[in-house]
Amino acid sequence: MRILDRYLLRTFGRMFGLTAGAFAGIYLLIEFFERVDDFIEHHGTLSQYLRYFGWKLPVIFVDIAPLAVLLSVFLTLGSFTRHGELTAMRACGLSLARISRPLLLAALLISTAHFLAGDMLVPHGVRVTRHILKHELVGRPMFARRQNMVWFREGDAVVFVKLILPQKGLLKGVTIYQVDKSFHLRQRIDAASARYSPERGWVLRDLVLHRFSPEGEVTQKEKRASMPYPLDKSPGDFQANQLDNRELGFAELLSLSRRLTAEGYDTTRYRVDLHNRLAYSATCFIMACLGIPFALQRGRGSHLALGIAISVGIGMVYFLLQSTMIAFGYAGVLPPWAAAWSGNILTGLLAAWLILTRAR
Repeated sequence: MRILDRYLLRTFGRMFGLTAGAFAGIYLLIEFFERVDDFIEHHGTLSQYLRYFGWKLPVIFVDIAPLAVLLSVFLTLGSFTRHGELTAMRACGLSLARISRPLLLAALLISTAHFLAGDMLVPHGVRVTRHILKHELVGRPMFARRQNMVWFREGDAVVFVKLILPQKGLLKGVTIYQVDKSFHLRQRIDAASARYSPERGWVLRDLVLHRFSPEGEVTQKEKRASMPYPLDKSPGDFQANQLDNRELGFAELLSLSRRLTAEGYDTTRYRVDLHNRLAYSATCFIMACLGIPFALQRGRGSHLALGIAISVGIGMVYFLLQSTMIAFGYAGVLPPWAAAWSGNILTGLLAAWLILTRAR
């Protein structure tokens, strides 16, 4: 590796460490003030504080990495421009592409680390923080769960739910096993769905009811369009146990999406999140490309306050655009790949146009 490349990477690494640390500190401070009332109200222990905010760090890194890369590139090239180093490099015959190459390679490595962190560390971090906040502090009931499937005991019944949509007050693929004191099966209910209303509670839809004799033989089979069932759980209880897609690694999320698709369920949300997992990691590289022309356009006027303002402004516009596209994807207005990648495509085209304009 050439001396120039090492110098560029060392400067970029120092800037990235400072900006990532600053953004993470601000993020943690905001998170602390948002959650401290919950911890105080429910008498949280020091161990819960440390575990909650410690496992928040991987989530924070994944969230702030693109902005940190953008600001780091801006400040790195801005400092070279301000001290005349970039002019000296160009005078020695080095092109903008050659100068930027180490920074783009570093951004590519950060994108890779970003994906790996989101695939390996973030799922566990999200699980731990959710468990501390929803169950250890608030005391919501906890269900046995595998991926997005839930098992729980309800009086003399064991309930299995294949898919939970608590925002809609909807459960899909519900099976209820009613047993006697000896745990012999007396009745089984298979329902396509269960919908909650404040007036009627849970109502099973498109169900088949089987009754069993003491010997375990089916004595009656009955189909019904609907039937109320007294589940002592609210959508809020299911919300606390709902599987956040960030709790799954990429391979697990892909497997879940394929399985639910094969079983006839709508998996639009899962497919959007799959594409978004890749697209958001690629954002680190896209932001590095965008930071190069912005830093060069400011010339000797590049400084910390301006860099922060431009980076935050670009980040707000990007994330507003990306959130809008993702919402369109969830609603089925856009294909999942288009919803997840459109923000990166538009930002990449803008970066390419600015770089080509600057290189003239």
